[in-house]
Amino acid sequence: MVDVVFTSRPELAGTHGMVATTHWLASATGMAVLEDGGNAFDAAVAAGFVLQVAEPHLNGPAGQVPALFVTAADPTPRVLCGQGTSPAAATPARFADLGLDLVPGSGLLSATVPGAWDAWLLLLRDHGTKSLRDVLKYAISYAWKGVPVVGRITATIDAVSDLFVHHWPSSAQLWLPGGEAPSPGSLHRNRTLARTWQRLLGQAETQTDREAQIDAARRAWSHGFVAEAVDEFSRTAFRDDSGRDHAGLLTADDLASWEATYEDAVVTDFGEWSLVKCGAWTQGPVLAQQLRLLEGFRDRLRYDNGRPDAETVHLAAECAKLAFADREAWYGDTDVDLATLLSWEYAQQRRALVGDEASGELRPGGPDPRLPAVLARTQGEAAGTGAVGEPTVDPAGRTRGDTVQLDIVDAEGNMISATPSGGWLQSSPTIPELGFCLDSRAQMFWLEEGLPNSLAPRKRPRITLSPSMALRGGEPTLAFGTPGGDQQDQWQLCFWLAHTLGGLNLQEAIDSPAWHTTAFPSSFFPRTWQPRELVVESRLGQPTMRELAERGHAVVDAGPWALGRLSAVSRDPGSGMLRAAANPRGMQGYAVGR
Repeated sequence: MVDVVFTSRPELAGTHGMVATTHWLASATGMAVLEDGGNAFDAAVAAGFVLQVAEPHLNGPAGQVPALFVTAADPTPRVLCGQGTSPAAATPARFADLGLDLVPGSGLLSATVPGAWDAWLLLLRDHGTKSLRDVLKYAISYAWKGVPVVGRITATIDAVSDLFVHHWPSSAQLWLPGGEAPSPGSLHRNRTLARTWQRLLGQAETQTDREAQIDAARRAWSHGFVAEAVDEFSRTAFRDDSGRDHAGLLTADDLASWEATYEDAVVTDFGEWSLVKCGAWTQGPVLAQQLRLLEGFRDRLRYDNGRPDAETVHLAAECAKLAFADREAWYGDTDVDLATLLSWEYAQQRRALVGDEASGELRPGGPDPRLPAVLARTQGEAAGTGAVGEPTVDPAGRTRGDTVQLDIVDAEGNMISATPSGGWLQSSPTIPELGFCLDSRAQMFWLEEGLPNSLAPRKRPRITLSPSMALRGGEPTLAFGTPGGDQQDQWQLCFWLAHTLGGLNLQEAIDSPAWHTTAFPSSFFPRTWQPRELVVESRLGQPTMRELAERGHAVVDAGPWALGRLSAVSRDPGSGMLRAAANPRGMQGYAVGR
């Protein structure tokens, strides 16, 4: 164990319940629900809706939510799939007719079926105890009375203000009151959204039974006035980051044809620990691939007073390059041979490619791997957001890493990790009747035919959203995750190594210096990548950074506190002790519990 490690705040400990999220209002909401007798799933739903109001630049009502969870009655990890599919009309040929070789990163063409509402309500119905009104009232109140604006909201709106004013007037009306972005610390109201939620509640409460109310609200969204408004709005052409105006493809029938589902989780064993991830329709298994590769280097991985040495960072970065190259070649909403990709034998073959110097190649493994041809023109272009942990937006509305995170555990052992995202305020024009906008997740598809992640009708894009859980000795022990787009499973690797290898507690592991490489294609338009770039927090130390540069990495100093927005909770199955921690970077994430 480490003797002295810097930590920004204490790791929380208690026995009643723990909530850790990327915004203090969501954490406080989740804890309020636990104190009111709700369980972890009630708290997660309430916190999830509050995040849509408190961090609208990072997620929204028409976004998506993948989650991992276990119940007190069943310790088998399960996946909640809240990622909607592409429209029935979405085909590569349709985009080719429009002269596009990539799906735009903003506007209406990149919308998938909104998944968050149905997913949260499915979880509430099947595993929660509270009524829909009980969990939704907090978000409605914040939308109606106003939510304190954080600085990143103002910066995001400022960055796209010209787009709003000249091309997305409904967004300008909502987000530029009086012609200016709301100032940090001021209250911003979205009463149209509050009315939408109140209308959904009204239709739910025509039923008397709790479960019937929830199902009625789900139907009011997918078969009722929400679907109708989405259908009508999608027929209008708006500017997107192709530089032209396009109408959308999403229809009311697309919404009516989709429901959230449950799936088996991917569980990968690493000694006493087992990592739990969503399937390969997310990037989640790349974290398991990185860990499998690093198993062969375990005797070379070192932490000293909470900081990894240069060799540890180098090996982690090189293993990440190999894992993410496999993501690009093999992952998608299709049959993916994870048994091979996560096997010791395959990792042993791939591990031989890791040398003492930084690689500049994209090297997928397996038989006859195929990469998108369009990557030839995006290699080496400016990635634009490589050195920041928070999302950035350019005037055309291009975004990256816009996501939130929540992790909750209660005294009974119910536990959940969720990574909501999409439908952020800058993804597409606001639908005036509803008070929110559609997502832009379809930008993650390739338009080239024949790839695992090629666009096809009614298919899920391979998303970056990647919640995590872990078992220890076969018992559910840990839930964690972070926003950050492609970097999510690299920053989670930093946390995992610090916690399980470095011996740091949850808060110390979150505070430990982080890093990531951009040496693989971004999942976000315009799909750029930098072959040798390694972004690091300067707290790694100048000697470590110099050694990494000497190994051939193009080291980018992101500053001392810049990468990741991790949160985590844990439960000791033996004692029942609960713990939690949250990220200090950005001064928004908080853990709360008792």
